[in-house]
Amino acid sequence: MTPASDVTADPLVPRHGDPSYDVTRYDLDLTWKPSGNQLTARAVLDIVAGASLDRLVLDLHVLRVSKVSVQGAGLRHWRHTSGRIVLRLDGVVAAGTRLRVTVAYGGVPHTVPGPDGDAGWDELEDGLIVASQPHGAPSWFPCNDRASDKATYRVSINLPSQYAVVANGVLTERTPRHSRTTWVWEERHPMATYLATLQIGHYDVTLLSASRARVPVTVAYPPRHQQAVGRAFARQVEMLDVFTRLFGPYPFDSYTVVVTDDVLEIPLESQGLSTFGSNFASTDWGAQRLVAHELSHQWFGNSVTLTHWRDIWLHEGFACYCEWIWSQESGGESTRSQARRHHTRLGGEPQDLVIADPGPEQLFDDRVYKRGALTLHALRLTIGDETFFALLRRWLADHRYGSVTTTDFVSLATLVSNTDVGPLLTSWLYDAPLPPLPPS
Repeated sequence: MTPASDVTADPLVPRHGDPSYDVTRYDLDLTWKPSGNQLTARAVLDIVAGASLDRLVLDLHVLRVSKVSVQGAGLRHWRHTSGRIVLRLDGVVAAGTRLRVTVAYGGVPHTVPGPDGDAGWDELEDGLIVASQPHGAPSWFPCNDRASDKATYRVSINLPSQYAVVANGVLTERTPRHSRTTWVWEERHPMATYLATLQIGHYDVTLLSASRARVPVTVAYPPRHQQAVGRAFARQVEMLDVFTRLFGPYPFDSYTVVVTDDVLEIPLESQGLSTFGSNFASTDWGAQRLVAHELSHQWFGNSVTLTHWRDIWLHEGFACYCEWIWSQESGGESTRSQARRHHTRLGGEPQDLVIADPGPEQLFDDRVYKRGALTLHALRLTIGDETFFALLRRWLADHRYGSVTTTDFVSLATLVSNTDVGPLLTSWLYDAPLPPLPPS
């Protein structure tokens, strides 16, 4: 029998996630002291058993657990070791049983190591970011860390009043008291654990404007970067309107960009917001394509989310293709030209990657992004623009706030196009050699 602490929901993220239950809501109360990066916290998890079970396995990295309690079943004992909290129940509970688990914990959060690098809670020069894709959520709260387990969230954090906090969803409360302030954010739409975030810094917050779709678009930034940020994100509302026209309604209450004072290697995706280092506050195409890329993830990745990490192309291939779409829509290089150029470049690279199952070390390989986008372009050339964009709107509508697989996409593409696109998509997704692009 597999030890409870070795339970794995996804082989690409070993020893994370428990497939035997779902969390429907996380309620987190946090207190943070920047001196020493000290966190004191309590998490309440509302859980539904997916099968008969006598144990629960939660993910929590490094932080110390002081108390665990369970409502809805007896708790025989618990232990926290090697990043897992194993709860042994006092008997078997049936599938469908609702439980409430409360965990008191604290300490100094650290990023979580993985085959693709470290992820999670990360200190800045003065503040912090949380960037959890794909395995970093246990760096700051106990969770069922699998992408297919979506829940709603309430996050309350008390911290010194000189800091601003941006998190997922809607700010429902901001209460100053003495030298500290409590911020409460609520995400009412289902969200995967890796998309939950906190962004803390010395930020001003500006409403860029409401889009034609009436979606508030804001940017949080250090005051000294105001002019550069204003120029760099000036077309973001226009981007949102283009994507809404092509893909359907924006899926969340608002969209926020956080620009850190620090330099970041890459932008960071979260539900309802994205985070950029100050080095990306530029009007150059290299930065603008990433502004479009991260915004498009709100549809492709955050609303409609992969079930298994092997299907990462369903996020990154789509977001990369959205870069090419925005390029043409904004008066730059055409989508067709982008596709041809990247196809030529990929043809000169090793032909040893299957993008529908790239493996943990190559999960975020650039070929997954570019070949994923080329897969969509090849499908578009085959079924035509009208059918292609109808397919994307149907994909997003049918699976809104849900979890999907590559098989789901191939099946829907066949249904909507009334064409057997299986062989085409198989060659692009499951065969290592790069196929030729279909004729225009």
